[in-house]
Amino acid sequence: MEKERGAKGISRRRTMRPEQVLVVGFLALILAGTALLSLPAASADGKNAGFFDSLFTSTSAVCVTGLVARDSGTGWSRLGQIVLLCLIQTGGLGFMVFATLIMVALGRRITLRNKIVMREAMSENSWANLSRLMLGYGLMVALVELIGAAVLCIRFVPQYGWGEGIFLSVFHAVSAFCNAGFDLFGQFSSVTGYANDPIVLLTLSALIILGGLGFSVIFECFRRRFHWKEFSLHTRIVLLATGLLLLFGAVFFCLAEWTNDATMGSLSPASKVMNGFFQSVTLRTAGFNSIDQAGLHDASKLMSVIFMFIGASPASTGGGVKTTTISVLFLIVYSVVRGQQQVNLMGRRLPADLMRRALTILFISLAILLAGTMALTILEGGGVPFLDILYECASALGTAGVTSVGTPNLRLASRAVLIPMMFFGRIGPLTLALALANKQKNDQNLLKYPEEKIMIG
Repeated sequence: MEKERGAKGISRRRTMRPEQVLVVGFLALILAGTALLSLPAASADGKNAGFFDSLFTSTSAVCVTGLVARDSGTGWSRLGQIVLLCLIQTGGLGFMVFATLIMVALGRRITLRNKIVMREAMSENSWANLSRLMLGYGLMVALVELIGAAVLCIRFVPQYGWGEGIFLSVFHAVSAFCNAGFDLFGQFSSVTGYANDPIVLLTLSALIILGGLGFSVIFECFRRRFHWKEFSLHTRIVLLATGLLLLFGAVFFCLAEWTNDATMGSLSPASKVMNGFFQSVTLRTAGFNSIDQAGLHDASKLMSVIFMFIGASPASTGGGVKTTTISVLFLIVYSVVRGQQQVNLMGRRLPADLMRRALTILFISLAILLAGTMALTILEGGGVPFLDILYECASALGTAGVTSVGTPNLRLASRAVLIPMMFFGRIGPLTLALALANKQKNDQNLLKYPEEKIMIG
């Protein structure tokens, strides 16, 4: 009997929870990418890129961030660029979804444990047909990226030729939908060379927005045939929050940068509007930039930090604290100001557990952002303006990938701090906290103490 209990105890201790599986899986993927990028054949000069640069680039690709230690267009060979493409695609889909697609393609059976991890990875509430749902997500992603690549071919094939043009189109379509922001145009230029090109900027914008909405939201939009009244509360909040943020951001950046010669001042009015919109889009964790981020006014940089901190939506390819988290926090404040005991929206009441999770995510994310910013401020020793350091840290944590100072210009120790911040941003602060914490206990078994109020505010 004791032997049986001991065996059960060992089994229980060795069994990882879904949150731990996700963390370990992403770490394994990052290390595998580091090994591949460290190969001499992966570098453009045929030399070993070095462990740190490979680790930084692999982390940025898997976490779909876009911050780079070396230029993606000139620093890596075609093999290295293909490795980057695979890491971006796997990291954007989520390694568990990618693994599920492979198992389905090979005819393997999906175990209950795999379904539990899949459900956690995609923030799904239902257990029904998870394997079929993951397959549907994969087909949808392939279709959207294929259409995006086809449109980009209109511009890139005439400019670069068939072979190079098709590869560039596929790479940037995947990078945009996965909200990664990696580009192959060289000299850390991103898409600044296409600031007047609506085909490139609007196509990338559409891919970024779709990738940031979340797989379940896109699926529901098509399944409900875009009937607003039939959408779930989650889908309505995501669409409303995304639309308002995009609109507000576009108006703000147009007004703030309209006459700034360092960014949009020299563009035509139509191009200014387009670039203002693109700036609003790309800050939602995408990483591309069509205007010089270093030339932004301080007000624009601060607003960019806020946008990067918010990020995309749950179960999407983007990072940040997510649009729904901010929406819930806004509703909590609104209900308190109105003197309401419950948080209600569109005829529905939000559960207390949801509000606690939103507050937890906000607190942990702010703590990581402030800790990272203070660390870089100390490490850079005053050589970089504080707002640029805050901008860089928000970009890493929100997996946005834009930079106003140039990531390679930072010290090695500062870039080392950015690596865990990118990882935290992709995994999610709450997922990581639960993975590191002890298994949650059942509230019913806990001793409940007498209630007493304290003064706040």
